Amino acid sequence: MTAMGSPPAKASIRNLKSPPWLQAAPLQRVFAALADKSLETRVIGGAVRNTLLGLPVTDIDLATGLTPESVIERATKAGLAVYPTGLAHGTVTVVGDGASFEVTTLRRDIETDGRHAVVVFTHDWHEDALRRDFTINALSCTASGTVFDTVGGLEDIDAGRVRFIGKAEDRITEDYLRILRFFRFTSAFASGEPDTRGLAACLALKDGLLQLSAERIGAEIIKFIVTPRAGDIAGIMDSGGIFKVITGHAAFTADLTRLHAIESALGEAPDPITRLAALFAKTPADAVALAQRLRLSNSDSDALSAAADVKVIGTGGLSEEALKAELYGRGEAAFKRALRVAWARTAAPATDPDWTHKSLLATRWSPPAMPFTGADVLALGLAPGPRVGRTLKAFEAWWIEAGFPADSIEQKTRLAWLAQQS
Repeated sequence: MTAMGSPPAKASIRNLKSPPWLQAAPLQRVFAALADKSLETRVIGGAVRNTLLGLPVTDIDLATGLTPESVIERATKAGLAVYPTGLAHGTVTVVGDGASFEVTTLRRDIETDGRHAVVVFTHDWHEDALRRDFTINALSCTASGTVFDTVGGLEDIDAGRVRFIGKAEDRITEDYLRILRFFRFTSAFASGEPDTRGLAACLALKDGLLQLSAERIGAEIIKFIVTPRAGDIAGIMDSGGIFKVITGHAAFTADLTRLHAIESALGEAPDPITRLAALFAKTPADAVALAQRLRLSNSDSDALSAAADVKVIGTGGLSEEALKAELYGRGEAAFKRALRVAWARTAAPATDPDWTHKSLLATRWSPPAMPFTGADVLALGLAPGPRVGRTLKAFEAWWIEAGFPADSIEQKTRLAWLAQQS
């Protein structure tokens, strides 16, 4: 492995053996447009990392020795659409055949403040690699799949390890969000315990998270919480005081671990709102406070509060009829989330037959639609006004309590009687 900071030998280390995404026409068209005898363009970061790990590739980013102006000129000349999405940092987005690629000129930092960096352009791939966060994110490959590594990323891929480039403290103080990224990437890509030096640096510098915007922290937590080892890694973060800095209190990591087991037993993909509720919110009030701290959207905030509202649904002895009433009143998504959070807060195993049966209610029963509207009440002779709403509300309460009877005559008879009583 090349020593950190020393000029690396420009030699290929490995070959990706032509994965489909690399051979796809839109990407090859971009490579062709930016081809230069002396200034190379390569795929950088996540696409290379994920391919080596056997994971799906979703986003493809490129780095180049060309200036942003040259990228714009060449791509435009080749008939590609170009958008200057981050010129201050050397980034343009090139679009061809419906596919988008961020193309960033090689850079080195000349000033950082823990949130932002001032950069200058360079032609040196090793200089560019040194400003990145983790070794596995600094891997690059050519259009033919030849991989270059100047910071030890391939060794760390093979070892199942996530490690900061150079001195961990330096990388963190360049951008304190890297603390949370360290835990997310460890959960997503590492096979063992967190890197010792990286972990120590993250815990020592955790107060730097207070410099970050709530939006950046919230977005990173949402990404972290659905990673494969989030339960285990959350325990390490919590014991190190990371969550207390972010939310003001410790987290309920055991609940998240149990929820993960429940999801696995049910064959379900992780849901970030359900996991957030299990990890941080014992009550709807907790959920509201968390949503405010993380600057969640209004819809996510409402969903989080509903997921944390398990006061009724968490009652162990609820009948099938009572559960149907909850499913009808909450809606399927909120019902499923709250029930799984409630289950995670108990000592019941992930294979518990009673909880499993409850959790799958929505797969065997669909709530019927309310059979009447205000027009139906008006047709009975009531004048517009509060009595109409009271009648509908009373009918719905009876209908739910009676187990959603489907007989139309019974429904109409009850509605008419309630209209008279209102």
